[in-house]
Amino acid sequence: MHVKKEAPAPAPESDPPAAELMPEVAEMVVSLERRSMYREVTLALRSGLRDASADFSFLRVRGLRSLLKSLNSFSQSDDVVHLFRHSQSHPQLQVVPVLFENSLHQLKGDPVVKLDSIFGVEPMKLSSPATDAEVALALRVLEGCCLLHQESVALAHQKKSVKVLLNILSTRGILERGLCLDALISLMLDSSANQTDFEACHGIERIAELIAEEQGDENIRLKCGEFLLLLIGHVNGRREGGPLATIYEDIRRFLGEKCASLIWAASQFGSTLDPHERQTALRIQARRVLESLELID
Repeated sequence: MHVKKEAPAPAPESDPPAAELMPEVAEMVVSLERRSMYREVTLALRSGLRDASADFSFLRVRGLRSLLKSLNSFSQSDDVVHLFRHSQSHPQLQVVPVLFENSLHQLKGDPVVKLDSIFGVEPMKLSSPATDAEVALALRVLEGCCLLHQESVALAHQKKSVKVLLNILSTRGILERGLCLDALISLMLDSSANQTDFEACHGIERIAELIAEEQGDENIRLKCGEFLLLLIGHVNGRREGGPLATIYEDIRRFLGEKCASLIWAASQFGSTLDPHERQTALRIQARRVLESLELID
């Protein structure tokens, strides 16, 4: 018996990519992902800022650790960095003001207790002073904010950040001093306002005093040398009359002609090196600066 063969069924057409069929759908997906990322950024900031604003130091330390962890995470993605920058346009999410109002707040003395505070309806608010660990964490968070978000530098200027950090540099321990120098350079490199404040606070003289102190901690002296190398390299070639226009003369006055010439010459090299090589070269040059001071003595 002859059996009629059925015609083969047509092969199903493959679906084109969703982006080709409905570009608006793909755009919506991207938008939803972006909103989700922004929500995660704001939640992380709100949580950290809540603790960083607390009255007790141990809570502030917890908040600062959370903020530092978040900043490290943000820095891994350009998209998330952009979202973090956008978040800092909202006052309730700004990190830098919270740092200077709490962990980096400079106490002028013991709080004055008034009778109104004792017998009044509302008790006087007391906050525990910042510990060394808290100040160190706050300085790292400050540096991270300034590196990720240029407008945070302007926010810090509003809080007289240079004056605050120079005070920390003079009064705190070795750990805080080292982190203070890192934060200070991140505040100053691209801020004429902060450079002007640094000049007004006699910052070069205070850095020179630390680097010239033979009995001082060697790592702090080296970091001071690195600070001067970075700073003088950044302002080199600028027009006269701007902030730190007399930086070379100031260094020469406080550290001597030989040391100033070495710092000036060394600061002109290393821009083409990768970050690791640049840091190594910077440390070598800073050590040579210290050695030049010892030879003078």
